[in-house]
Amino acid sequence: MMARPERQPSKEPTIPAAARPAYDAIVGLTDAFCREHLTEEYEAMCRRLAGVLARKRPSPLVGGKPETWACEIVRTIGWVNYLDDRGSEPHLKLTAIDRAFGVAESTGQGKSKAIRTMLKIRQFDHHWTLPSRMEDSPMVWMIEVNGFALDARRLRREIQEEAFRKGLIPYIPGERSDAEE
Repeated sequence: MMARPERQPSKEPTIPAAARPAYDAIVGLTDAFCREHLTEEYEAMCRRLAGVLARKRPSPLVGGKPETWACEIVRTIGWVNYLDDRGSEPHLKLTAIDRAFGVAESTGQGKSKAIRTMLKIRQFDHHWTLPSRMEDSPMVWMIEVNGFALDARRLRREIQEEAFRKGLIPYIPGERSDAEE
């Protein structure tokens, strides 16, 4: 009996067939935008968000223009990561994203808010923070213990492990491998 080749994990998320055409069109736009104006990290995070939206049932991506969805995805990831903060690198105003995709500013703000509400995305959300910014983002590490807001990086190991199990922190400090970044 011949051994099967080991399956390599794919970086591409599984996308339902009904949402695949919309996903492909949207990701084509977000990839191009991120390559021109942002970074590979933004590109990967935008792909991830598009994948999450494509897998929602029913997928909201199948309705509306791909340019609008691409704009809102980039805008949402930019919002979480303070892309419009002059001190951030890269730096880009969120309204510039709207203009680049040909989307009205009010639509940009409203649809981005709808994505954030639908997926419960908040600023400093470690699920959507760029990996390169995770360590330096103090709010990612703030958890409440007995009514006090504390930096999880400074707590005992067992508290860190519990916070990680509950999804409150992105990883256990000191255990992040370079492959995860």
